[in-house]
Amino acid sequence: MPAPDTAPTRKGRALLLENIHADAEALLSEAGWEVETASGALDEAELVERLAGVSLLGIRSQTQVSAKVLEASPDLRAVGAFCIGTNQIDLFAAAAHGVAVFNAPYSNTRSVVELALAEIIALTRRLTVKDRAMHEGVWDKSATGSHEVRGRRLGIVGYGNIGSQLSVVAEALGMSVFFYDTTDKLALGNARRCGSLGEVLEIADVVTLHVDGRSSNSGFFGQEEFSRMRPGSIFLNLSRGFVVDHAALRRHVESGHIAGAAIDVFPSEPKGSGQSFDSELRGLPNVILTPHVGGSTEEAQEDIGRFVAAKLRDYALHGATTLSVNLPALATETAPGTVRLAHLHRNVPGVLAAINGVLAGAGVNIESQQLATRGDLGYVVTDIAAPAADEVGRRLQELPETVRVRQLS
Repeated sequence: MPAPDTAPTRKGRALLLENIHADAEALLSEAGWEVETASGALDEAELVERLAGVSLLGIRSQTQVSAKVLEASPDLRAVGAFCIGTNQIDLFAAAAHGVAVFNAPYSNTRSVVELALAEIIALTRRLTVKDRAMHEGVWDKSATGSHEVRGRRLGIVGYGNIGSQLSVVAEALGMSVFFYDTTDKLALGNARRCGSLGEVLEIADVVTLHVDGRSSNSGFFGQEEFSRMRPGSIFLNLSRGFVVDHAALRRHVESGHIAGAAIDVFPSEPKGSGQSFDSELRGLPNVILTPHVGGSTEEAQEDIGRFVAAKLRDYALHGATTLSVNLPALATETAPGTVRLAHLHRNVPGVLAAINGVLAGAGVNIESQQLATRGDLGYVVTDIAAPAADEVGRRLQELPETVRVRQLS
């Protein structure tokens, strides 16, 4: 169990990896943190070494925050994933160690949608093939195999933030939209929900994946799914690299069954820019390969930098957990002239009474108190008069249900 953080958390150290936008560093620096940055990802051993004395960690998709890393980093209070996905973080272990995790679920949605649309148009017009021929000195002025996207049927697999926005914009271009999602989602515009994945595959001229990173999606799309797609259709994956069987995709592109594909994510990706990359999809005609840049526009990265850094700051300074992906959600307001105690605990009966018993036993008056629960965890934020705060914090840490206690000024 971590020792109680009884010292005020106005200042500390933060580590930002993988070229996170400079706005994140600026925001945390202005709030009092000493910020270190690195351009690439770190492996497990490197990360453990660099996290000594670090309270806030910022990563993107390549750095893996494992249970071992969390166990070896008692000073760590929060992790910010400056991206949508959080499958690179052991969320259960983070919660068990009282480490909050935040991400950016909306900030790069538009960037991913625009890349998907650009690739749909490019592949439907076979621009990649025309471009390669021109660079090789061949003038191939022909309409064979080229189509307008207007009137084509778009099949969206995964109708979340990205899939639903893509639905709206694609429909504005004249596409007919069909979608499949495992949960009940409201269809936007004239989009039509399909009852099964197979139904989408048999209808769509273009199939695009926008599924999440849950482990059950591993190998989700393979030989059987490609076989069910319409002859001459187009396939896109801008979601997770491990959901698609790339060997099966290669076979179907080489046979001509799939007329084109765009892949932005891969099962194994280099840790940094400039490193070598290999894939069985290299060299295929009318196949666009991009290095996981769906959300990598200057606009999106700037917004993500500000958004996630603000979440880290507000959690460290005020205990706010709004939009945390692993802790109970509380939007907090600080009561003037008080000290805040943030108490994360196992969600079992009697904990709130025990907390208030400690406060009463110390003769402390509660100025304000908020409670939220999420599964096996509970989170109580209590504002009290300052004089007994250190002693109360130590007593709260001794409660058997306590995961972590933080004192916030």
